[in-house]
Amino acid sequence: MELIELNAKARETKGKGAARKLRASEAIPAIVYGAKKDPMMLSLDTVEFVKIVRDHGNTGLFFNLKIEGGIEKAVMLKAMQMDAFSLNYLHVDLHEVDMDQTVSVAVPVETTGECPGVKTGGGMIQIIRRDLDVICKPADMPESIVLDISALDIGDSIHVKDIDLGDAVEIPHEVNFTVITIVPPTADTDEVSEEDEDLLEEEAEEAAPVAE
Repeated sequence: MELIELNAKARETKGKGAARKLRASEAIPAIVYGAKKDPMMLSLDTVEFVKIVRDHGNTGLFFNLKIEGGIEKAVMLKAMQMDAFSLNYLHVDLHEVDMDQTVSVAVPVETTGECPGVKTGGGMIQIIRRDLDVICKPADMPESIVLDISALDIGDSIHVKDIDLGDAVEIPHEVNFTVITIVPPTADTDEVSEEDEDLLEEEAEEAAPVAE
């Protein structure tokens, strides 16, 4: 995996008024965090950032961040805030990474091959998990997890334990949940197994903020 080049400028002003001025000048307020380092406030060029997201998506992005003045950092995209109505980017959070240390990142799931259960059986492909968390070094991160469905018939599934991404990439999991299944043509494609439903509920509860 190659780092995507991203240019930035350091900024000193903060607050809503300063952020509005930045966005009015076709820039996005941003911040980069680093272990044992003070956060650095930045501004990104809106056109450049939008093109990167359009070309590469918005998950699992790693950048060679070039800050005006000669500073370079390897960073990953941690979070983005968008306006719900205009869909303009309001703020971008970046996190400095050590290329020799592992990180956890979400990777999209894709399929390849013709599925007999769909081609001859009239079934439908149900992708239950459209992305999976992986743990790896940034250089080993796959752009996507491609699953071969060419041997799947109606009722067949691919579970997380069936996926082998090599020794350098781990998919952390405690339950052998379903990633893809082939359902009959009469099945409700929005249904998930009780096991997967319970797991999704548990994950939502774990992700919910804890009240102080």
